[in-house]
Amino acid sequence: MIEREIKKNVQKKLFRNKAIVIIGARQVGKTTLLKMIAEDYKGKSLYLNCDEPDVRSILTDITSTRLKTLFGKNKLILVDEAQRVKNIGITLKIIVDELSDYQIVASGSSALELANEISEPLTGRKYEFNLFPISWNEFAKEYGALEANRIIEERMLYGMYPEIIIKHDEKEELLKSLAQSYLYKDVLSYSNIKKPELLEQLLKALALQIGNQVSYHELAKILRVDNQTISKYVDLLEKAFVIFRLPPFSRNLRTELTKMRKIYFYDTGIRNSLIRNFYNLDMRQDVGALWENFMISERMKMIKNTGLDVESYFWRTQQQQEIDYVEIARNKISAFEFTLNPKMKKKISETFINAYPKAKAIVINKDNYMGFLGL
Repeated sequence: MIEREIKKNVQKKLFRNKAIVIIGARQVGKTTLLKMIAEDYKGKSLYLNCDEPDVRSILTDITSTRLKTLFGKNKLILVDEAQRVKNIGITLKIIVDELSDYQIVASGSSALELANEISEPLTGRKYEFNLFPISWNEFAKEYGALEANRIIEERMLYGMYPEIIIKHDEKEELLKSLAQSYLYKDVLSYSNIKKPELLEQLLKALALQIGNQVSYHELAKILRVDNQTISKYVDLLEKAFVIFRLPPFSRNLRTELTKMRKIYFYDTGIRNSLIRNFYNLDMRQDVGALWENFMISERMKMIKNTGLDVESYFWRTQQQQEIDYVEIARNKISAFEFTLNPKMKKKISETFINAYPKAKAIVINKDNYMGFLGL
């Protein structure tokens, strides 16, 4: 089992009289993480799987007295797929407020967030962590940096979901299953979406536009819906940890764009499955965009996993001058351009350098990406 970076962060927050909530997309390894955390509390931990009907029934509208009887001598209580329990937020609140000797760790898909089951009841009573597909840092520590570097192109094609990495021979079939069923399940179940086919069409359209600016108006015209529908669906897909948005960076130039955004996939394997393209890189037209998405998504995982205080943007002017990725940390600006091939020269925009002379600027390629990803 690949060691997850957030495990030690979760462990630091145990027994501080707050619930710990771990959310993420389906199949990213939440159950495995819970069981790894429980290893340090053998004989003192209780694992409850809310996929089981009897477990759901027990935890629904339960009193503190019955909870105490259920937990017994176990002090670490792990509730998996917690979003499946009706009024789970109230149950977690009771445990925090009335049963302070116990530590509750609840995991669930993004539906916890989408269904708004926990936000209000647990205000001020929880530590929240996001679990993503395997990060490059986690992958390199497990397999070694040299081996990881050798197969980075395969990971760009097939992504970083744990099962895809482990079950190598079934990767395309498993990705297809992920992209066509698990991917939509929470959004469809908890958001009253009446047109699932539109959701799939939107995802395919976004998959073809990675690395480019996205216009909701243009997407609405292509899919024959209104702008509000596109905005709603994009927001839901972001909450479901399928995609994420980068806003434009703007400080002082009148020509800087401020309304457009870029949208990336948390996992490039999911993205490639949506467009049904697993061709090798030397046969693809989208290598640059794929490398950009892979680098930025891995950077976002690193930022989230390590708790860095970073603002992330892209930059572009009306004259088409652009920077792929811009970060602000402690009031310092860093600009990054991406090209997989180290021999392919790519310059940082002089307009950007002149506008932000104190900014650090670097081109990230296959020779130097490790430092960018925290290795």
